[in-house]
Amino acid sequence: MKLFDYARTARASEAVELVAARPGGAFIAGGTELTNLMKDGVLAPDLVVDVNSLPLDHITLRNGRLSIGATARMRDVAEHPVVREHFPVVSEALLASASPQVRGRASVGGNLMQRTRCWYYRDPGSPCNRREPGSGCPALKGQNRWHAILGGSDHCIAVHPSDLAVALAALDAVVLTLGPDGRRSLPLRDLHLLPGGTPHRETGLRHGEMITGVEIPQSPLARHSRYLKVRDRASFEFAVVSVAAALTLKGRVVSDVRLAFGGIAPKPWRSPKAEQALRNRPLTEVTIAMAGRALVKDATPREHNAFKVDLVQRALADILETLGGKR
Repeated sequence: MKLFDYARTARASEAVELVAARPGGAFIAGGTELTNLMKDGVLAPDLVVDVNSLPLDHITLRNGRLSIGATARMRDVAEHPVVREHFPVVSEALLASASPQVRGRASVGGNLMQRTRCWYYRDPGSPCNRREPGSGCPALKGQNRWHAILGGSDHCIAVHPSDLAVALAALDAVVLTLGPDGRRSLPLRDLHLLPGGTPHRETGLRHGEMITGVEIPQSPLARHSRYLKVRDRASFEFAVVSVAAALTLKGRVVSDVRLAFGGIAPKPWRSPKAEQALRNRPLTEVTIAMAGRALVKDATPREHNAFKVDLVQRALADILETLGGKR
């Protein structure tokens, strides 16, 4: 591991100033992601700024919005009674993440900013356009079972690993940040970027800009929501595919719906076409199948991940039937 400077501060503005002043600066909270990447030689910041002393660990429901601070621990959010009752998809997504030990340490902000689990990215001996722009993407013709079927490019088909980000995308969450230019808020769906020709640009945040929290609107949709994660083993495993769904019904007719997907794209994947296939229609096997086909219409499967095209449609059908009361 490369030597680095360490700083700790209780003021968010000072943390931002410190990181912004150093091109190799980075924030650290739980450390469950950054320290592993540093040990593996994938990342080598020359300054690490500890933000655990910042007053950003709140979980509060006020004026119809759930506010979660960036340093709130995943376990605390998942087990919070307000989250479990009013935003069950968030609780379920967090409980499906990592292990109890990691959830007790990892922060919400860090979870949203975690890097892909693509083995080519995580192996410094392999070329990777995310790690070294222009070096190539071996996953395109190599082992790509875990990789994207939607939203990828000729430069990168890695998927984003966060379960929480998928749940937040389904609930139209907003990410709050503080950076050198001040505070701003952006929809969760705009936080992560598709690779295009610049896969090394993974988020819309500027250098030195720090996530300070997340806000989620309270609604009947949020209260009637679920998360389904399909994985190779029961715990401490990333999604092969996942679905976050929020649904409201009038009788058997879908009055409103939000759908987001993980394990199939370089960012949490919202599908307006799949939502439109369900909205204002009866929730039946026929409309569910229509939504599934709309979701994967533009899919580009590769040699080892073509099974995801069918699997994600099955997962979508499963969660919609559960929310519709058929299971």
